[in-house]
Amino acid sequence: MPTFMVRSRNWEGKVVTNELEGESKDVVVAKLREKGFFVTSITEKKAGKGLPFLGGGRVSSKEVAIFAQMFSVMIGSGVPLVRCLSILQVQLENPAFAKMVGQIRTAVEEGSTFSAALGKHPKAFDNLFVNLVKAGEAGGILDKILQRLAGYLEKSEELKAKVKGALTYPVVVLAIAAIVVLALVMFVLPQFKSIFNSMNVELPAVTKALLAFSDIMQEWWWIIIPCLLLIPMSIAQFFKSPQGQRVFDSNILRVPVLGMMMRKVAVARFTRTLGTMIASGVPILQALEVTAATAGNVIIKEAVDRTRISIREGESIADPLKTSGVFPPMVVQMISVGEETGELDKMLMKIAEFYDTEVDAAVKGLTSVIEPIVIVFMGLVIGGIVLAVFMPMLKLINNVG
Repeated sequence: MPTFMVRSRNWEGKVVTNELEGESKDVVVAKLREKGFFVTSITEKKAGKGLPFLGGGRVSSKEVAIFAQMFSVMIGSGVPLVRCLSILQVQLENPAFAKMVGQIRTAVEEGSTFSAALGKHPKAFDNLFVNLVKAGEAGGILDKILQRLAGYLEKSEELKAKVKGALTYPVVVLAIAAIVVLALVMFVLPQFKSIFNSMNVELPAVTKALLAFSDIMQEWWWIIIPCLLLIPMSIAQFFKSPQGQRVFDSNILRVPVLGMMMRKVAVARFTRTLGTMIASGVPILQALEVTAATAGNVIIKEAVDRTRISIREGESIADPLKTSGVFPPMVVQMISVGEETGELDKMLMKIAEFYDTEVDAAVKGLTSVIEPIVIVFMGLVIGGIVLAVFMPMLKLINNVG
């Protein structure tokens, strides 16, 4: 649906400029006339394509967290909702986000609730955000809800950054190692080939294999290198599919060190999401439904879904979580205590805080294990190539001696 830049006057004569969506200019003008606005100019806005590799058109979780924080402060200070949106629209640096806030403001002006207007932009505001805002509107505590949301998003970003930091190092080092190996094989080894041919020495099997690989790379590099790039891309694409995601999520939890860290990350996310929603007054079944959708792991999602079904049939939260076998016994026991004492939300947040520290320790442990493994691997590969190059020379020297 096209977007139009509309300049109009209201019944008081005040000039108003809006971005409105409509099937055509006539439809937009007719809608505004029904509301008492006189349109002075209307032009269709051409959609900016942006550069996908620069992140054009995307709204990050950090930007949404800052939006929630600023909105909470203004709402708590008594600033009207539409005025808050107008101020934020001007202050936002991301043009895509500013346009989105303008559309939300227009929807609110047209009579939509704030939560319903946010729900029209799921790429920036997920089900968790929309449902919590809806609960805040119903309970008259929108400022407090937005404050909780800002804290939740900041914690989630910190958790995500820790996991990315632990996994980025080995990936970058292995990529550099692959580039170094390719450079040695394609540009350095051919320089030694003529020297080896002039030697009256039987080359070791390792050297012969390396030279053969160098010849293949030089002749077929235009096929081999794209294939080497396509293989990880194809694997990543497979893991994005429902079947591949299930295979990845079920196996990642079994990896000795990494699996334990990912399990702790999943528990921290589950408890923080559920605790935030329950504390905000969202009904338990609805809270579990949203929590399952934002779990980030198919196995965890299925366990939460089974919990929701069990609760609907009259069971407690702790029993189905224990049966799933996904959550540690300590977590199940603490949730059970929270249910019995009527302070489930506080108990869930305490579990989340505890597992945040556990994730920190797991990340440090994973990094300390990965670093020596990667260094040894690089040493073996590059050292093996160097040894294969110098073995014929050493053999020639021994023969001469």
